[in-house]
Amino acid sequence: MERPHKMGFLGPAGTHSEAAALWLRGWLRAGAQQDAPARKLVPYPDIDDVLVAVERGEVATGLVPVENSLEGTIHVTLDMLARSETLAVVREVIWPVHNELMAHCKAEDVHKIVSHAQPISQCRAYLEAHFPQAEIMKVASTARAAKIAAAARAEDGIAAICTARAGELYGLTPLAHEIQDNMANATRFFEVARKDVGPAAATAGDAVAAGAASAEAAAGVRADKVLVICQLDGSRAGSLVDVLLEFSKRGINMTRIESRPARTQLGDYIFFFDLDTDAGAAVMDEALAAVRAKCAWLKNLGGFPVLTADG
Repeated sequence: MERPHKMGFLGPAGTHSEAAALWLRGWLRAGAQQDAPARKLVPYPDIDDVLVAVERGEVATGLVPVENSLEGTIHVTLDMLARSETLAVVREVIWPVHNELMAHCKAEDVHKIVSHAQPISQCRAYLEAHFPQAEIMKVASTARAAKIAAAARAEDGIAAICTARAGELYGLTPLAHEIQDNMANATRFFEVARKDVGPAAATAGDAVAAGAASAEAAAGVRADKVLVICQLDGSRAGSLVDVLLEFSKRGINMTRIESRPARTQLGDYIFFFDLDTDAGAAVMDEALAAVRAKCAWLKNLGGFPVLTADG
């Protein structure tokens, strides 16, 4: 029998993370990698639990959110990637977010709405327009919100903002579809693996810089981006500009830059760069060598394709 490839995700069942993991599993089996191993999805309660499970080899890969188009960066993901010496990014998945309002009661009877903090924020204008008097309660996940609404009686008037799958899992009735304030709302996910093991693990070292993770390259899938993390000397004026110029003068497009505290002393920062690979391998290698010389340290987390889900 085929041995399953385990992929961890931020659970429980019914979350956007599970929906993205289910889509990715289907894409790998039916898309460009029909010979990909069967994947068993394993839920974890927190993002750091997913990444630690990958480091320990409990799962071959983990799918974790890194950024929402409305709410910004998921800091715990970046911080864990910066601290790890073993992780590489295998793929990016852009997941369109669909928020549903679901309950056992009718819409006119709703007086309490529960959900995770991010969907509540993403649906703020809708809630103010349609349920201005409703109590808003934040819980750990959209799946947890669906479970609370499912346990309530119709006369309790409790509704959940959740995924359609969560509502189906807990037997809820949809009251309204697509209630997010921005229909372009999307979350970026990274599929992460150990550099040294796993069927989709990224190749270690700077050779990854302009190429693809080993399994992706073998399948002929082009790497669209490279993720680089480094720490600059914050006491030296122009240190960030010097690094950016190394990319700019070589025609390397930077699609995203993010900074996080280095957790060493006040004023020290770590920078995260997402770089397009269009300039080619030799140019990217040259740029990263130049940047490395200007940094206290630099980590290359690999080249990876970007997939846009149709969910």
